[in-house]
Amino acid sequence: MMRKTIYVIAVSFIAGLGGSFTYDQLKTGQNQDLTSPSHAVHLASNNSDSNATRYGGISTRTDLPESDFVEASRTSTESVVYIKNISETSYSRSYLDWFFDRNPGTHTQISSGSGVIFTADGYIVTNNHVVQNADRLEVVYHKRIYDAELIGTDPSTDLAVLKIDAQNLPAIPTGSSKNLNVGEWVIAVGNPFNLTSTVTAGIVSAKGREINILQGKFPIESFIQTDAAINPGNSGGALVNRAGQLVGINTAILSRTGSYAGYGFAVPIDIVKKIVGDLIEYGEVQKAFFGGEVTDFDAAIAKRLDIAVNREFNGVLLAYVQNDGAAAKAGLKEGDIILKINDTPVNSKSQFEEELSYHSPGDKVTFTYKRDDNTKQSNLTLTNREGTTSVLKREVYTSESLGAQFEAVPKVERDIIGIDYGVKVFNIGSGLVRRIGITEDFIITDINRNPIKSPQRLVEILEKIRGRVIIEGVNSQGRRGYYSFELR
Repeated sequence: MMRKTIYVIAVSFIAGLGGSFTYDQLKTGQNQDLTSPSHAVHLASNNSDSNATRYGGISTRTDLPESDFVEASRTSTESVVYIKNISETSYSRSYLDWFFDRNPGTHTQISSGSGVIFTADGYIVTNNHVVQNADRLEVVYHKRIYDAELIGTDPSTDLAVLKIDAQNLPAIPTGSSKNLNVGEWVIAVGNPFNLTSTVTAGIVSAKGREINILQGKFPIESFIQTDAAINPGNSGGALVNRAGQLVGINTAILSRTGSYAGYGFAVPIDIVKKIVGDLIEYGEVQKAFFGGEVTDFDAAIAKRLDIAVNREFNGVLLAYVQNDGAAAKAGLKEGDIILKINDTPVNSKSQFEEELSYHSPGDKVTFTYKRDDNTKQSNLTLTNREGTTSVLKREVYTSESLGAQFEAVPKVERDIIGIDYGVKVFNIGSGLVRRIGITEDFIITDINRNPIKSPQRLVEILEKIRGRVIIEGVNSQGRRGYYSFELR
């Protein structure tokens, strides 16, 4: 019996050593993987408040000029807040819930991010993805919780504006992203996990970055790239220069693991100012359109179009011209190389879109372009999405019974897709639309051969129609299709 006991203890001890060795190797492998090259883009918001020990906001760099950052950090951290996104989803009760008289099934989900105090009277800027799908929004500032009103969002730039009932707040001073130089020192300020602000430092690595993460039909991507650490929970925080001025809103990181890997991206402040101003004044961004689409111009495109170029590939290629749009009226044609908007050179699609984003419908601009080795200029008046110069307000129609929101497709989008009318479906929840299987951003053009030109008409038909139903339309990739089902 004693011999058997000793044998069991010996085997257990050897197994324990083996397990410890295996765990140590696995842990080492995990640590190495966290520093491996990264190729996935992550929006830097936090989906849970339980990861506070996983990410920090402490810079490990020792070569920073301290005097350049202390004052900038002190002032900017006072203007950064913590934002809680609270959403509730319900689920069906089982027979056991009824038998034991348990409450109906609801699940509360909390995600979080950061925000920047933009005005002293309580307007706060953050990312659209921080506030998306929220049933309730809260802002935590100096240990006080404020209910926040969502003023407006712009998925095309991933920006959103909130309003809290407060006065005399420390609005952050703003700088200029146009004057920001590659190689210049910046600090990233966030409030992840309600940790009362964290600060990291780095340099501007690049400007005008396009990383293809934004939503919407006409996204504006011209990010500031920085190696200042932007970790989960820092979305919507401030990118600040050495003078303590806001130069960008931190938005995304490039990472395979979801934690910081050396690449952070921020929306330039010059774009932010225009978007925020429109959202506060109109509740809708007054986006300017020139009546076409551009693409980057390079050696491969020049060869394909048989364009002889003996110098640098400056400008952007005009790839599409809208019928009766501003560009067509100004005499521009597909294949033209746009070199400047007013006096500003545009050498990439992101630069072109950023420069255009500063303008509003009705603004007059001058395009300098090249055609057949001749440099020309044309003056054009920018328009809104409906092809006019008036102020527009977004009209969204919500149907509880159908479980979705609807809006008419604007003219500029209809022209690109090639349809005369249609209604877009989005924010699909519980209801008929989901049961049918209609996908997000599907554009409904006809129901049983009846043209659908307004959200009201769509809802009216679907709430009353019975029998065989055929819904025709276009999906988010521009492919035509239909849904067929029976309603009783």
